[in-house]
Formats: sequence, C-alpha cells, structure tokens
Amino acid sequence: MILLQGQSLARFFGPTVLFEDIQITIQDNERIALVGRNGAGKSTLLKILAGIEPPDVGSVAKKKEVTIGYLDQHSAVDSNKTIWEEMLTVFDPVITLMDEAEKAAMRLADPAVINDPEAMDSALKHYDTLQQKLLKQDAYGYESEIRSVLHGFKFYEEDLNRPISQLSGGQKTRLAMAKILLEKNDLLILDEPTNHLDIETLAWLENYLLGYRGTLLVVSHDRYFLDKIATGVYEISRHQIHHYKGNYSFYLQEKAIRLELEMKQYEKQQDEIAKLEDYVARNLVRASTTKMAQSRRKRLEKMDRLDRPKGDERSARFSFETKRESGNVVMTLEDAAIGYDGTVLSNPINLDLRKHQAVGVVGPNGIGKSTLLKSLINQLPLIEGKLKFGTNVDIGYYDQELSNLSRNKTVLAEVWDLHSTMNEKDIRSILGSFLFTGEDVEKTIASLSGGEKARVALCKLALEQNNLLLLDEPTNHLDIDSKEVLENALIEYDGTLLFISHDRYFINRIATTILELSADGGMIYIGDYDYYMEKKQEEEELARLLAEEAETQNASENTSKEPVLSTYHASKEKAKQERRIIRAIESLETELEEIEEKIAEIEQTLTLPEVFGDHEKVQTLNDDLLALQNRQEAIMSEWEDTHMALDALDE
Repeated sequence: MILLQGQSLARFFGPTVLFEDIQITIQDNERIALVGRNGAGKSTLLKILAGIEPPDVGSVAKKKEVTIGYLDQHSAVDSNKTIWEEMLTVFDPVITLMDEAEKAAMRLADPAVINDPEAMDSALKHYDTLQQKLLKQDAYGYESEIRSVLHGFKFYEEDLNRPISQLSGGQKTRLAMAKILLEKNDLLILDEPTNHLDIETLAWLENYLLGYRGTLLVVSHDRYFLDKIATGVYEISRHQIHHYKGNYSFYLQEKAIRLELEMKQYEKQQDEIAKLEDYVARNLVRASTTKMAQSRRKRLEKMDRLDRPKGDERSARFSFETKRESGNVVMTLEDAAIGYDGTVLSNPINLDLRKHQAVGVVGPNGIGKSTLLKSLINQLPLIEGKLKFGTNVDIGYYDQELSNLSRNKTVLAEVWDLHSTMNEKDIRSILGSFLFTGEDVEKTIASLSGGEKARVALCKLALEQNNLLLLDEPTNHLDIDSKEVLENALIEYDGTLLFISHDRYFINRIATTILELSADGGMIYIGDYDYYMEKKQEEEELARLLAEEAETQNASENTSKEPVLSTYHASKEKAKQERRIIRAIESLETELEEIEEKIAEIEQTLTLPEVFGDHEKVQTLNDDLLALQNRQEAIMSEWEDTHMALDALDE
C-alpha cells in the first residue's frame, strides 16, 4: 500500500537547481535510506515530503489518515515540564480514554443502572467498546513503554522527575527522538538520527527501529546503521534521484553495475551513430545508394540519444604526511584521572602509545573521551597521573567543535595566514583538493556548512605535517564519500593516531587498538572494532553465566566459580574450533572453484584446431589436466572430512 508519493518535485535557489523531476514512492512498512553528498538536497526533500516546506515544482500526495513524524538534525524538546510529564503528553488521548473507561465502570455500579435492564445493557455495551479501544491502543502498557524508550536513550528512573530546562542540548535532542518514537506515526522521517549518539545508544536505536511497526525514511551517514536498517535506498546525485532495492551495501554494488551498464549502452549507441553517419556521408550523393543513405539519416534524426554517464561526482583528494619521524615510544599515560572542576570522569587510564599505532577511543557520552584529548594537549590538566611524550613528537589536534576556525576570515585567508610563505596558487590548489574551487575560497567561515567547515579544518591539519594526530569525532559533518576519502588518507598516514569516533565502520577500518573508557578507567583491546565487540560479547556471556550459577546455587562468598568458568571456556573453545573449520571449508571451496575454472580452460583449449594438431602441446595440456583432476579429488576428500569434523562438533 502506498503511503506517500512525491511527483516531479523540484527545488530551486534563484537560477541554481538543487534537484528536479524527483519521483519517490513510499510503501507501507518500507525502510528507506535517502543518501547523497552534502548539499545534494536530502534535508530539503525530507521537509517537502513531511509537508513542512512546499516544492517549487511538483506535488506530494498521501493518504488522508496517514500520520507523519518528522525529526530534523537540530530537534530538541523545550518545555517547562519534567521528563516524565512531557512523555505523558504523547499518550493524552489514551489517558483520556482510560478516565472515560473508569467512569463507565463506575456507572455499572450505579443502583439506578443496575435496576434498569435497558440502561444496564447500554452501559455494558459502552464499557465493552471502551475496553476494546484500550486493548487496541495497548493502554495498560504505555507507562512501561515510556520507561523502556527513555532507558534506551539513557534516561533512568532517577531522571524522570528532572525538569527539561535543566538538561543539556544533547539530552534535549535525545528526548525529542524518544518522544517521536513513542508517537508511533505511520511514517517516521528522521534526518541524521545517529548524530551525537554513543555506540551503545546507536545499537539500541537500530534494534528498536527494526521492530518499528510503521514506515521509515532516514537520512544518515552511518554505514553500519544504514546496512542494518534499510531495505531500499534512494540516492540524490546531480539533481536527479535513483532507486535501489536493498540495504546500503547492495546499493553500492548495484550502482556500480548500473553505471557500467549505462556506459556500455552509451558506447554501443555511439558506435551505431558513427557507422550510420559514416554511411550517410559516403552514400548520400550516389544515385544508387541515396535512398538507403536518406533512410539511415532519418534513423539518426529520430534516435533518442543517450547522455554520457557522468558517474560519481568529484571527490576530495588529500593525504596526511609527516615532516619527521617520532621515536618508537610516542606517548605514555600512567594512572591518569581525567575530568574538570574536581569531577573525575574516568580513572585510572593507562596507555602506552607506540609509533604507527591507531587507537580508537570509545565509551558512553559524558565519560570523558573529549576531555582525555584536551588533557593530552594541556587544554585541561590531568586530575591525577603522569603524561610523557617521546622524542620528536609533533601533535596535531582536530576539535569536533571546530573552535580553531576564525568565523570572519575567508577560506583562503584561514589557510594562507598559517602558511604565509606559500604562494596563492599553491594554497588555491590545496584547497581545490578539499573541494574549494573558484569563488568558494572567498566565502567566510561563518557562511559555510558543517561539512565545509570540517574540510577546512582537515586541510589545515594536513598542512601541519604532524606525526601524532589526536582526532575528536573527525567524521562529524562529513558525508559518506568524504568519510571514505578521510579513511583512505588515514590508512596511508605514516604517523600515529589517537581518535574518538562513534562511526563504527570508520573505527573498524582505522583502529588497530581500542581504548574503552568507563567510570572504572580505561581498558585496552588489541584489535579492530569487530574484535572489540567480539571480546565484549565474551565478557557479557561470562558475566551472564556467573550470574546464573550464583542464582541457581544460591552461592555464598566461597562458592567456586570453576564450573561456570569451565563451561564458559569450553563454549569459547568450541566456537573457536567452529570458526577455524568453517574458514578451512571456505578456503577449500575457493580452491575448488579455481581448479574447476582451470580445468574448463584446458578442456576448451584442447578443442582448438591449432592445438589438437600439435601432439606435444596436447600432451602437456593433458598432463596439466590430470594433475588438476588429481588435486580436485584430493580437495573433495579433504572437504568431506572437514564437513564431518564440523558435524561431529555440533553433536
């Protein structure tokens, strides 16, 4: 069932086209991701579809009874109520209905009604109708639902009576998201809902949205999030829109296939045009062929000519280089306590940072991740502990607030003032690699979008050529394409990295080590983000088994934990063996495919006339074929044995 349709939508800013001829159809229960570069018009299109802004051209049609919830990037609850009182407003109709049902129940106990069969029958019917409405709206579970959603956004029982006026900006934003989820609209439109959420809250939101009964239309730059949530993708590019059925990874594959197919179709048509034009030019003036030439010329005139596929839009291109090498020991942090105004956020933190390491810092919001970086550059003093840098360490710092940019300067002046010995042409060339070309460099910093400001800050950082980069949420404000460019630049970087990010895909590509911060201090995990999550799951499983054992045995302080640990380690060892066997099976299957391809190639070669007449060549090919077939049999036998081992492990 179609909930909403946008037909021939367009938005112009003076003579500039933001997008045009946009066709979008949203079906019931779809999970749609809207993607595209910063500035492509994603947020504007969402506002048009939500009915907040009118289109310049086209129309939006929706079913009358469809309710739409819209949450933009800057939504926040501004109220004088407490958190609990504000959430209750969502359920005002349900609360009114419950009051009505309570009065209907009291009426059933009224002696005047009891003694009047007709009035009693009417009162029972009315009460029954109200009860059915209450059940349909899950009226008796709304309080637990409020608590569940608030808990997901890290508002706990002790927070419920806090006045909203006392909350931080980030908390008000999370509260706005909680409120719109509780409204249960038929169509939920979310513009960058993952911004500024920590990883734990992100994971909760993903799972909640997977179970959401309505339809979702989401703009996000979080690739993990889009892969998990989306069942369809609309991409805005070069003022147009394309639709793909599948998640974000599927969209990337299908987009590449589509562009390749479009290029083949274009080249095929160009070949046909060239041949027709050549024939017309050679035969039009000859009496014997002029009619055929005229016929081909008409075909050319009627032909619907394809535009050359433009492919992806231009991407930024940059790298981070170092002007000198640091020592092997870059930094040591011993028993550090971080915080401010006497408040300790995390303690103790120990970190031994070595050259070429890439350490990703994770942890819940408010635990002190940004405070840690500011303490390392001495913006905030350590409350306790020792900090020591190695030899020849040059520190570069990226601030997520972009506070080191001068609002009143132009883009050109912001960069050139720091590198006044460089000539203007070189500065403009460098800015061009960060997508600032022509008149863009004359814009003031204050007039730039968040993504543009981030690119200016990254440009300044790249020119410093430091060998230790401290990056606080460097992917904030960047679109997916710019994130990928940044990732590739950091992967090629020859220095050392310590960075904070909530982008799980980014962390997984960059980090070689994870530093997890909590109130109890720092915990090091040597590996990427996937490894970190695997270890966390193991820790949670162990904690669960220990809790179950304690509950089952009513364990005293002296109860041995060995049975639980034994079970846990056995389970862990079995999982390891399964992974090892599965990898072996996959490797064997890959080798089998390669051998089958080689056998097919040799068999095809043996059929060629120039080969089967050459006895020496045939003999060589037959020897190769026999060796491959023997190897094929050996692998098949090994594959069967490996599968039996896997089956035995499951028994």
